Amino acid sequence: MAFSFSSGSGFSFGKPEPVIPATTSFGFGGTASSGTSSSSKPEPVNPGPTSFVYSGTASSGTSSSSKPEPVNPGPTSFVYSETASSGTSSSTKPAGLFFPATSSETKSDRKPKKATKPKSSPPYFSPLLENQWRNMDWGEEAKETLMELVRSFKPASESVTEARILLIGPVGAGKSSFISSVQSVFSGRVINRAMVGSSSATSFTKKLRSFNIRGAGEKADEPTALVLCDVMGVGDGESTGLTLHDALSVIKGHAPEGHQFSPEQPIGADTLGYLRKPSSKDKVHCVVFVVDGSKVGSYAKSFGTTFQQLREHISNLGVHQVALLTHVDQICNASKSDITEVYKSHNIQQAMVKAGELLGMATSYIVPVKNYCSELDLDENIDILLLKAVDHILQYVNLYFQDNSD
Repeated sequence: MAFSFSSGSGFSFGKPEPVIPATTSFGFGGTASSGTSSSSKPEPVNPGPTSFVYSGTASSGTSSSSKPEPVNPGPTSFVYSETASSGTSSSTKPAGLFFPATSSETKSDRKPKKATKPKSSPPYFSPLLENQWRNMDWGEEAKETLMELVRSFKPASESVTEARILLIGPVGAGKSSFISSVQSVFSGRVINRAMVGSSSATSFTKKLRSFNIRGAGEKADEPTALVLCDVMGVGDGESTGLTLHDALSVIKGHAPEGHQFSPEQPIGADTLGYLRKPSSKDKVHCVVFVVDGSKVGSYAKSFGTTFQQLREHISNLGVHQVALLTHVDQICNASKSDITEVYKSHNIQQAMVKAGELLGMATSYIVPVKNYCSELDLDENIDILLLKAVDHILQYVNLYFQDNSD
């Protein structure tokens, strides 16, 4: 049995006639008029077993009724006819349920669109701060001043002529790139003195390598008192990178130059070239932790544990530590375009806070740097940032010699 329904001021029932159902279909008939009442007469349709037939008219001003022709639905069909008066909003009636339309219906039953959250901008689009959060001078004069400070540096010790600085950090953090970048500044052109790998999964550096930073041209025979030591990267676990034991052996001066690191063969008395009684010039005078600024928030927790264990043991040896935050151009688009904005960037400032939490170190020990990676020519302001980092390191080298004066 099926029903016919007409809405407006009332409703009526139609008398169905049995027919043979047609294939599945959807029938809709309707007219619209204004001013006076009118009726619409839809063509009869033969719906299939799951059809829905709708007939309706809409009028303006006065109410009207529509009287559809009888239709013969299939076994599970419903026939629905409605009219809607102007001034009220219409509602679509669900199939199989009959609701008389009333003038009080003012809301549409259309399904509201799902609210979409605004897409957050990438972190490097955050606005810059109005003022630098650290004082920094830029320009040619600032560069020359910093270069002279590094060139003129001498360890405050009669027995030591060179300051040995060890760089430690995760694989791919930019240790070797920093060494090459600093050498580039003093060479007057971009060079890759410390070979750099492209994989962030395994350490490209396998041996202990020491690089004395030298000038170029006429000043090539006038090396600085700065020696940067490169070692195997720290992995996620001691089986995949530099071990705590080997790192401490290097700092104590036991490891020979060119030693091949292997987690299965820790540095010991049977290691070829092992220094049993290292002198002050063989030891490391400052340790620099290198952290990738673009990954500082995603390092495994094990890194934090490893770094803080290292720091505790290194501190017990009386060696000061600082840190470099590399790849700052990858976390701040403004700094990528103009590196002089580095100390106005809120993102870089926050990354330094995260680096401090990772290392268990106050941010006053941490400086941001931009290494030379894809560039073929030097940039004055990148040079300044690198030189400022070296000057920062040398301040803590001096503290070592003051604390361990002969």
